Amino acid sequence: MDIAIDATYSVGRNLSGVGVYSRELMRELATQHPETRWRWLYRPHRIARAFEESVPANARRGLLLDTVLWRSERLFHGLNQRLPETRFPLQVATFHDLFVITGEYSTPEFRRRFTEQARRAAKQADRIIAVSAFTAEQVVTILGVERARVVVVPHGVRALTIPGVAREKIVLHVGAIQKRKNLVRLVRAFASLPDSWRLVLAGSAGYGAEEVFAEIERSKCGQRITVTGYASAEDLANWYARATIFAFPSLDEGFGMPVLEAMSAGVPVIAANSSAVREVAGDAAMLVDPENEEELATALKQAAEDEGLRKRLISAGLERAAGFSWKRAADQTWAVYRELLGRGSDF
Repeated sequence: MDIAIDATYSVGRNLSGVGVYSRELMRELATQHPETRWRWLYRPHRIARAFEESVPANARRGLLLDTVLWRSERLFHGLNQRLPETRFPLQVATFHDLFVITGEYSTPEFRRRFTEQARRAAKQADRIIAVSAFTAEQVVTILGVERARVVVVPHGVRALTIPGVAREKIVLHVGAIQKRKNLVRLVRAFASLPDSWRLVLAGSAGYGAEEVFAEIERSKCGQRITVTGYASAEDLANWYARATIFAFPSLDEGFGMPVLEAMSAGVPVIAANSSAVREVAGDAAMLVDPENEEELATALKQAAEDEGLRKRLISAGLERAAGFSWKRAADQTWAVYRELLGRGSDF
């Protein structure tokens, strides 16, 4: 059986959340199903970079073009809510989020292009994989997709190697420096902590980053705030090891991978009580109204001062994160393929 996958975002050193999802899922599927011939397809702007990385023995690289008329593979999986204009016989599309459509978190041109691609993929996909129930509901209500075509398959957690170093008085945030991440409020709330604490924002600049940088410049505690730029998996593992509190007050998320990574690394989490973050964190985090700066500040102070609270959150977080794995995500994705191909356990 041949299965094609849009592997475009799986290559490179500076992977986004979609890139982590793509790389982890693709390699898990290839490992679990060595009998399947996987065709990893890359759009033109990434094809050269694809040959810089190794692929499993049962995978082949190829070029993904929108208008190729002949397709040798029966099933295609688009990993980033996008499908080729010329369809494969069977098509699956993963939808991560729709905040580009629902919020002012990108340029008008990007919003227009994203919306067009998302609506086409929603219409053409035989099955849609949503990474959370929150995203699934948005796909149904905003894009008008029948619920029967939508399957929820949550992310797993990356296996980061966490070094055994001492915890420091660090509040850590992982994610792009952008408006949607609500970092202006986090910077303001952080000012309520004693001078012995530091705030580390690990991520590259995105849409609206200038507002965050301006707030840091104005802040009385600006000297205690570090912006790392893009952080590799190794860098993140080091920050997770050193941090005492993880803060994730994002206004809108389709999933929220860093929440589970922090929990898995034994860091107590403060997170938004909205979008998919609440769903992912469950009862293993301190949940706050992301638009209430005072509530966020109070949570930071409680976590900083109460060691017993931190221990309870650490224990709950470790248990919560253990329920998410890339093996499970691959198993559930494979079940979608099997159902579509209609050959049961023989395919």
